[in-house]
Amino acid sequence: MTRDEILQHFRDAGALLEGHFLLSSGLHSPVYLQCARVMMDARRGAALCRALADKITTELGAGAVDLVVSPAMGGVVVGYELARQLAIRSIFTERVDSSFVLRRGFDIPAGARVLMAEDIVTTGKSSRECIACITDYGGTVVGASCLIDRSDGEVDIGVPLIALTGYKVPAFAADALPPELAAMPVVKPGSRDLK
Repeated sequence: MTRDEILQHFRDAGALLEGHFLLSSGLHSPVYLQCARVMMDARRGAALCRALADKITTELGAGAVDLVVSPAMGGVVVGYELARQLAIRSIFTERVDSSFVLRRGFDIPAGARVLMAEDIVTTGKSSRECIACITDYGGTVVGASCLIDRSDGEVDIGVPLIALTGYKVPAFAADALPPELAAMPVVKPGSRDLK
């Protein structure tokens, strides 16, 4: 699946938005990728995650992963579908007092080879926090994945990041907004509250 085909899925789902957005990272951007809108169509989500699962198998090897772990909220559906495509289990972490933990009776078997799965990666902050949680619970993180890497390969999360595609989109600190972006009202579409 090419970058254009992947981005067309986002466009067709009404998930590639333009305006002034406050990202979960705290950065501002003129483009927002609303992955939940892409994943709400099960066939579209399955096709994207199948392509990502194939890429993961090619890069890490068949049978290299025992468990998929995703950060809630954005990674939950992608992680589940990716695990389904890989025919392995999927669980997710949740924020409690601003740190990721496992709840709902989830556990990670000691030494399990874990793939951390996100929907979109921008700065990698949530990914690194989820990876730390996985390690704290005894898992061995063999890699990470996402549908779209907004850094297009620039972000370092401490493990190999396998993205279905990269899509470099500008992002700005609040005190460095270009005038045309600063003139627009800001929208916070993500799931994480900023403090």
